[in-house]
Amino acid sequence: MKYLIIVEKTETGHSAYSPDLPGVIAAGVTKSEVEVLMHEAIEFHIEGLKAEGEQIPEPSTYSTYLDVEAA
Repeated sequence: MKYLIIVEKTETGHSAYSPDLPGVIAAGVTKSEVEVLMHEAIEFHIEGLKAEGEQIPEPSTYSTYLDVEAA
């Protein structure tokens, strides 16, 4: 499955979260580091859900860019 992650710049690096997986977050110095950490966090979360017999959430969010004129 492909889950959307949102990566944001912080004062000390980058942080990320997935709207489809509340509570799954990561922080790192670089974008690539936070992406690796999010991948690991999502895998860990899904393993935990499976171990508890919980349903794995289907990805449902998406992203897009809108062109907006700034006056």
